[in-house]
Amino acid sequence: MDLTNANLQVLFRGYNATFQQGWDSVGDTGSMHELFCTVVNSTTSVEVYPWLKELPRMREWLGDRVIHGLEGADFSIKNLPFELTAGVPRDKVEDDTYGLYNPIYKEFGRQSREHPNELAVQVLEQNPVCYDGQSLFDTDHPVLDEKGNEVSVSNDMGGEGPAWYVMDLSRAIKPMIFQKRRDYSFRAITNLDDAQIFLTDRFMMGVDARVNAGAGLWQLVVRSNQPFNAENYELARKRLQNLKGDHGKPLGLRHTHTMVPSNLEGAALRVLNNAMNAAGATNEWAGTSTLIMNHWLKGA
Repeated sequence: MDLTNANLQVLFRGYNATFQQGWDSVGDTGSMHELFCTVVNSTTSVEVYPWLKELPRMREWLGDRVIHGLEGADFSIKNLPFELTAGVPRDKVEDDTYGLYNPIYKEFGRQSREHPNELAVQVLEQNPVCYDGQSLFDTDHPVLDEKGNEVSVSNDMGGEGPAWYVMDLSRAIKPMIFQKRRDYSFRAITNLDDAQIFLTDRFMMGVDARVNAGAGLWQLVVRSNQPFNAENYELARKRLQNLKGDHGKPLGLRHTHTMVPSNLEGAALRVLNNAMNAAGATNEWAGTSTLIMNHWLKGA
């Protein structure tokens, strides 16, 4: 290839198309994080979230309206920069062997599409602090009982095994937040007069973004590290659906989804899909929630 800026722009467009092929190859699994994350388009370096202390509910209108105020909690998520870059040696372009780099940039596209899933799970497993000052999964979430006294509530079933999660994902608000300040974009330095190319003798291609994830509403998720079986599934399910808001008010939570790592897929399928249990009796838990098999979760 003749090394002209016009030809190098053609080269970039070709790699960009390859990047897009990799992005598209992931399919619907690329948006898995959207199942359990509220996706927010960020407009600043740090987003402050005034979360509702409890999920609001309709009430009979007697007297004046009761205004549910958003608490200006000191809860924020800072956007972080991420990048993935690789250079194409000038010699490879001159010798028309630049096609060898197509698989790399196709993989860049796949990695970029999957990154929100990976990041959301990474933050989930770090058990981040949420709006009430407690970790997302904790035994000491402060809630007011019927008499107005503060009591501790747990959304963590304990255990020593791989973590799995029961969740109510029917709400507009989710257990996690994924925020985007700058979406994933493929860019390049191909100008022959650029100092970077002069110093490295490489045409630089890469993708970058500014994003992050954090805790949403702890009331919408229960974690268990117990063995995945019908008994522990029932306990975790009951814990989620029995959680109450301040003053003992029911939250009306529904156990809609169960998320497990790859190595618990078989156990989860037996509980959620099989019509019969191991003893040959009717499996009462079949079809009671939708299974999310998340391969980014740690299995051990």
